[in-house]
Amino acid sequence: MAVRFLIVGWIISFGLISTLMAQQTIVFKGLKRTQENYLIQFIHSGLNKFPTDSLLEADVQRLKNIASIGNAHYLRDTTDQGIQLIFEVEEVRTLLPILNFGGIKGNVWYQVGFSDINWQGKGQFLSAAYQNNDRRHSGNIYYKIPRINGSNWGFTANLNKWSSREPLFFSEGTVNYDYDNNGLGLSIIRHLNLHRNIEIGGTYFIENYTKSSFQFFENTPGPAGLRQPKWLTKTLYTENYLNYHSFYLRGLTWHALLQQVYNTLDKNWFHSFQLQARYYARLGSQGNLAARLRLGIASNNDTPFAPFVADSHTNIRGIGNRIDRGTAQVVLNMEYRHTVYESRKWGAQIVSFSDTGTWRNPGGQLKDLLNHEKFRQFIGGGFRVIYKKIYGAVLRVDYGIDILNKNQNGIVVGFGQYF
Repeated sequence: MAVRFLIVGWIISFGLISTLMAQQTIVFKGLKRTQENYLIQFIHSGLNKFPTDSLLEADVQRLKNIASIGNAHYLRDTTDQGIQLIFEVEEVRTLLPILNFGGIKGNVWYQVGFSDINWQGKGQFLSAAYQNNDRRHSGNIYYKIPRINGSNWGFTANLNKWSSREPLFFSEGTVNYDYDNNGLGLSIIRHLNLHRNIEIGGTYFIENYTKSSFQFFENTPGPAGLRQPKWLTKTLYTENYLNYHSFYLRGLTWHALLQQVYNTLDKNWFHSFQLQARYYARLGSQGNLAARLRLGIASNNDTPFAPFVADSHTNIRGIGNRIDRGTAQVVLNMEYRHTVYESRKWGAQIVSFSDTGTWRNPGGQLKDLLNHEKFRQFIGGGFRVIYKKIYGAVLRVDYGIDILNKNQNGIVVGFGQYF
């Protein structure tokens, strides 16, 4: 009889627990555009578990790492119907006009268009923009679905027209070319887990070089024009362990990019490999230390059309507008951002930085990377004005100066953090 009562009691208890677990629900509050079925894939506590505080805190951090979510926290409530997990989120605007500009001495650019990193409320990315750079016209359309129907597969598509004035470096001197690149690209994405993914894709593009009417001297060397149809294939592997806390960052992310370009005219292949890592650390409640290391190496053709560029846009602030090119590159950027003002909507930071870079001449040797004539170190400071209700809304102003040559300096203005 006692055994029978124990068995009956066990069955009843199991049934109650099963019923309670079956009635456990997840609720999102504060949503405006983002779809619940998109967010649910980031909740790992699960519907059939009794989640601990640590599991729920991890879920909250994953929600905060989503570009459209500015902040989040959780509540746990027990009702007559079961356990209810409530995630309260604060969305930020992601459907935005693109009104960007930047400038260094000799080149002021602007960009207009729109972008949305939460297209249809599902974390998709759609952008279209026109850009005027070097007084030439460019434009692009980009579409990305990171995860198709919540699966581990995604894809990207882009249509691009890029026009600029490119200085090419000959032994006789610098020659300006009007450069045009028109291309169509597609790629597929495979997520290995929450932090790792691989992207494989290809692009067909046509490069056109036309000698510019604006030159530094007469009887310039080099061809009058060059048209090159090409195929590009790429493999991109990414690991991302970054955690977002409003505009503060903590953690590490890195990626490796292998590209191969086939020239359909001369039947030659060109290869390049790039490795980039970014690391962020919180220093107290107001400080953020940031570091970026970029390594690149490519086929060492002795040509003025080398792939890696030294300029203020992407690697060394204050150095100028495309001062040189190379077939290998090492760049280390370090930055300390200190918040001097923060409210519910706004933030302001002062910044100190050090940008160091070196490169290999086309056709040269790897020891060129240690050549003091190619080595540059710029230090400087600036400020950031941040609007927290819009993703990536950061006005950036930096001034950099070469520690070895005080005559080399410049101001760089743009939107978004430098890295």
